[in-house]
Amino acid sequence: MIRRLSGFAAPLVIAMVLVSPTLAQEVRYYAVPPGGRAHDVAVTPDGEVWWTVQRGGGHGVLDPDTGETVIVPLGEGSAPHGVIVGPDGNAWITDGGQNAIVRVDRATREVKVWPLPADTGPVNLNTATFDHRGRIWFTGQTGFYGRLDPATDDMRVWAAPRGRGPYGITTTPSGDVWYASLAGNHIAKVDLDTGEATIVEPPTPNQGARRVWSDSHGRIWVSEWNSGNVSVHDPRDASWRTWKLPGEAPKTYSVYVDETDKVWLTDFGANAIVRFDPATETFQSFPSDRPGANVRQMLGRPGEVWGAESGTDRLVVIRHGG
Repeated sequence: MIRRLSGFAAPLVIAMVLVSPTLAQEVRYYAVPPGGRAHDVAVTPDGEVWWTVQRGGGHGVLDPDTGETVIVPLGEGSAPHGVIVGPDGNAWITDGGQNAIVRVDRATREVKVWPLPADTGPVNLNTATFDHRGRIWFTGQTGFYGRLDPATDDMRVWAAPRGRGPYGITTTPSGDVWYASLAGNHIAKVDLDTGEATIVEPPTPNQGARRVWSDSHGRIWVSEWNSGNVSVHDPRDASWRTWKLPGEAPKTYSVYVDETDKVWLTDFGANAIVRFDPATETFQSFPSDRPGANVRQMLGRPGEVWGAESGTDRLVVIRHGG
């Protein structure tokens, strides 16, 4: 069953912020069905926007041109967390409620579910990424990470080396997979063949590494929830650099690196999306026009970055000039 909802998009442009032709042209908000606690968001190359409806167990689809919203139910007990666009063009979802990896066919809306092995138990599935071999890697906050090969249905799950905490995950341009451990205060590189995770320690103790993203050079950018920092690790020389977000008490939740290697972050402390330019080491803040926005993830396509305001039942896009 598909629930088609179209009464949540007027006006399409709820707010517009003119900043600078070199930094951003506009910020737009799109209302989505209330009560769903929109969590993670993704956008396809042609501009269709997806988000996870965490309360209610759905895959949300937004047409930003019309504001039309479609909710695809994912199954009994579903509570999805992350969503990404797979190499097949379909939506791939980490579903903590079903303890499963879920695919939604973009064309047919057909839902396919791959449950984790029964002896693993609930892992509190978080985020996913594809490697260059067509396999999807995922994290579980109770202390696990894993891999599914959709071509063979082979599913493997490994216990994280320090237990609880695996959260964000990313793939570098060369195909390496890294994850961040929020409770474990580290990042780790995964051996794609054996599944072994090698821990790399950030320079700030107890920083709360929450999410990670690779730039075009394979450097790993880290959002640090506890410290309010953004940091970057270069595996080529094992170096680190760290910057504090602006404001009195930043809480850096997510990180996304765009096509120009600008770094986008969400800051719960400032109720804002923040853009960081590594070349000039400067920040630009885009505060929400409503309190308690709680944007939990950023993803994008060239010229656009998207987030889901889990606290306001809205999606937000910043269309920038690169």
